[in-house]
Amino acid sequence: MAFLKGKYRKSIIRFWQVAALVIGGTVLYITAVYFNFFWLFGGMPDLRAIENPESQVASEILTADGQMLSKYFIENRTPIEFDQLSPNVIKALIATEDARFVKHSGIDPRSMFRVFKGVVSSDQGTTGGGSTLTQQLAKNLFQTRSEKYKGSLGDLPLIKTVIAKTKEWILSVRLERNYTKQEIMMMYLNTVSFGNNAEGIKTASKTYFKKEPWNLELSEAALLVGMLQNPSRYNPRVFKERTLERRNVVLGQMMKYGFLTPETFAKNKIKPLGLNFNIENHNSGPAPYFREVLRDWMKTWLAQYNKENGTEYDLYTDGLRIYTTIDSRMQNYAEQAAEEHMKDQQIKFFNHFKALKMNPWVVKGTNGGYVPDPGFEKRAVKRSWRYRELKRAFGDDEERIWKELRKPTKMRVFSWRGDRDTIMSPLDSIKYYNKFLRIGMVSMDPRNGDVKAWVGGINYKHFKYDQVYQGKRQPGSTFKPFVYCSAIDRNFVTPCETIVDRQVCIGDWCPKNSTGTYSGQPLTLRQALAKSVNSISVYLMKMVKPKKVVEYAHKLGITSPIPEEVTICLGTPNVSVFEMVNAYSTFANNGKHVEPRFVTRIEDKNGRVLADFPIQEKEVISPSVAYQMLFIMRGAVEDPWGTAQRLRTQYNLSDNNDIAAKTGTTSDYTDGWFMGMTPNLVTGVWVGGEDNHVHFTSMEFGQGARIAMPAWGKYMQKVYADPDLAGSEKSPYRRERFFKPDGMEANIGCGGVKIDSVNTYLRPKVTDDESILF
Repeated sequence: MAFLKGKYRKSIIRFWQVAALVIGGTVLYITAVYFNFFWLFGGMPDLRAIENPESQVASEILTADGQMLSKYFIENRTPIEFDQLSPNVIKALIATEDARFVKHSGIDPRSMFRVFKGVVSSDQGTTGGGSTLTQQLAKNLFQTRSEKYKGSLGDLPLIKTVIAKTKEWILSVRLERNYTKQEIMMMYLNTVSFGNNAEGIKTASKTYFKKEPWNLELSEAALLVGMLQNPSRYNPRVFKERTLERRNVVLGQMMKYGFLTPETFAKNKIKPLGLNFNIENHNSGPAPYFREVLRDWMKTWLAQYNKENGTEYDLYTDGLRIYTTIDSRMQNYAEQAAEEHMKDQQIKFFNHFKALKMNPWVVKGTNGGYVPDPGFEKRAVKRSWRYRELKRAFGDDEERIWKELRKPTKMRVFSWRGDRDTIMSPLDSIKYYNKFLRIGMVSMDPRNGDVKAWVGGINYKHFKYDQVYQGKRQPGSTFKPFVYCSAIDRNFVTPCETIVDRQVCIGDWCPKNSTGTYSGQPLTLRQALAKSVNSISVYLMKMVKPKKVVEYAHKLGITSPIPEEVTICLGTPNVSVFEMVNAYSTFANNGKHVEPRFVTRIEDKNGRVLADFPIQEKEVISPSVAYQMLFIMRGAVEDPWGTAQRLRTQYNLSDNNDIAAKTGTTSDYTDGWFMGMTPNLVTGVWVGGEDNHVHFTSMEFGQGARIAMPAWGKYMQKVYADPDLAGSEKSPYRRERFFKPDGMEANIGCGGVKIDSVNTYLRPKVTDDESILF
């Protein structure tokens, strides 16, 4: 103890006293922070949170062919593993954010001293960052600076920062004890934000370069790592020069720490940003209408699953993997076909009414011609979201509401040439959007009920209403096969029998053919349906009765309520395209109704299967009746008088291929329909206006064969041109013939070839007895 004697004795004792005080105070302070003494310092994440850190993970929607369709998210994040990273990202991150990452244990005293020295010397250019990657991870992962962990002293800004830093040091040490360096780096890159709704390295790679993270080039990796300092300040879309400079700083750091040679640095420094930007949101990407229907379906399913299993899965944060039946190629072809067709139809539509010198909302006048609809404007306005908003703001003050609706304002509107900026009043924008025709198109595999493609409209960003599932319109003549089926299945008629085309009345109801005339000639059922002759459908309805037609429509696949009225034989009930495709699939599936499905499996983020969705089918009509119906509907394509013969003559789709089809057109050409079946694919198309009074005024343009069928033809051409989908005997959607039941001729013929014993059926006499209607 001799060193305590002499003139330095008091100084040495004082030094150790201060040191003990500092060390003791530090330990006491850290203990107080850790245990939140007197609730002054806010809480700390518990041990389970540190051992199993969680961050919000987007749920992924996957297609049947293994592509990611889209995501549901609050934060757009998809985690990846360390071995899925480009080495360029790893090197750039270490060189820029934490050069001593592999050497420290969560806290780097050398970096802290460098920061302190820079602050004291006012040399801010040499300070660098004091936080290690592990500390940054602790901050991001556990939200140490959020209100949750603020505490009573957190209202003082400087003290709040010091407390938060202390918590991050503690958490960093504990993270280093629980995880390897690779795991820490991976968690960091999975949780950090890159701006523009890109959370995590995988989403950032997709957003800025449309690449997977393992394919990032050196300059691309440097750009993304450079953004981490401040994603808003270094947003490459907004601040290109600033971001370029920051990227080059990262490249310089990589050269400084030996990750790059001077030559490689010089080569990459002069490269442009090379962005391929594609931000993910619910308005963009493939199948947006389907994704919204799926979102609602998933919410309902999750609520039931959580209730039954005591879980708390969240669609937006728990990283579920939703395996759908959609085929990304077929979806792309359907969207292309719909766009090509609707562009063409819209030009015809505009020109049609330009020639008439009137707006496209019309009603029949007293002389039988079309005149402007006087009630359209008010009806369209009250249906709009803008009117509902003004109604909430101004209540029943209609004068004020209409005044606001007439005020010109800047807006971006849809056009087939791309969105355009303009100035118009909300009222004019409502009328402008109502001039566009809409489309609903869905494609289903009849063998298993799998939905393969879904086009709910012309542009989801501007037209949110889904015309496949939500929209219900009169199906017109596409409903007639249900009438024919009910008559054939009950042995009232056969496909080979003939019925005279003449006016048929049921009570006071005496509908006309679409041409207004009757041929007076005997027609087979195939001829009658191919020509879409109304009188034959009315004749069959008189035999079968409405109740039975409704019964058959429902068991074939229609789920909407149908009134038991005689007029339904001409397609008056409101149904959706989705229902119609499902019902027609029963014909193509040998009489078995299969429940439509668009999800096959749901997994959690760890790959554990939460649910499987097997095929559900039930025979509702015999294979023989189904085949007879297909034979009848093939006439629309194969026969020279068929309303869909252009599929054979113009689109060349019937070579070595069976197509059964039906066109549909409602009164005043309000709705145009086309239903097309092949042995492996059933697709339905509806085209019309949002309002029932927005439509063509002539059969030449307004019939289903013109306004809807071409979309089907274009779609099937694209499917058949894809070698993977239709190019070989093993391809799932190749050209082929319908299944023929045993004991039945391949071609019923109706010109001499018969179905076994089918002509022995006795047909009841049709009378004018009103009781037959009920």
